[in-house]
Amino acid sequence: MIDSHSHIYAEEFDADIAEAIQRAKDAGIKHIILPNVDSESLPRMLALETNYPNYCSAAIGLHPTSVKSDYQQELKLLKSELERRSYIAVGEIGIDLYWDKTLLKEQIICFKQQIEWALEYNLPIIIHTRNSFRETMNALQPYKNKGLKGVFHSFTGSLAEAEEMLELGGFLLGINGIVTFKNSGLAETVSKIDIQNIILETDSPYLTPTPYRGKRNESAYLAIICKKVAEIYNISAEEVSKITIQNSLKLFKIS
Repeated sequence: MIDSHSHIYAEEFDADIAEAIQRAKDAGIKHIILPNVDSESLPRMLALETNYPNYCSAAIGLHPTSVKSDYQQELKLLKSELERRSYIAVGEIGIDLYWDKTLLKEQIICFKQQIEWALEYNLPIIIHTRNSFRETMNALQPYKNKGLKGVFHSFTGSLAEAEEMLELGGFLLGINGIVTFKNSGLAETVSKIDIQNIILETDSPYLTPTPYRGKRNESAYLAIICKKVAEIYNISAEEVSKITIQNSLKLFKIS
């Protein structure tokens, strides 16, 4: 399996990162993609990638909840990073109106700028959308069929929303531990989506799957998500792993 979205570089793993990586390997996780949050998270993420080359791959982006009044400085750093070295994707980017709606204009500016850079550097984008489906789709509409590709991380929407996302062309849906939550309704929606349109993720240390809900999430738990997805499609976990690995490899161009 490939964990297509993990913040396993976060401080929650300071005490046992080596053990957490080993548990992921033991669980069958062959690769972990690390989405960035902002300038503060960048050094930690890059250090983990350095310590685990060819196993962890870093993305670069400004998370919408980190869009503040100094967003121009953050964007300047991101651009310098894209010029300095190669990254696997631009992310985690998007629009989040769950916590705060006062900086919607600035979030959209940052989102669109990072989309432009993704196109310039021919990179996929990792999209965070929370309480902002319509705003996110409106921002993406000008790029429809323009070669933009990526993943809607932590998909929890309706079937109609999934179809609208997929109509953009070149996008996949990231399925994580929420699919194991009894009352989320996500499993039913996923059952109506072609498995060729999904990839697996943990979003660790967040969104821990059942039965470990309430505890720290980690990449090793992707095996639980894979098993649940296999039940939804009534196929083997091995088949889910095979298909979603291929989907991830194609999107992120992992060798």
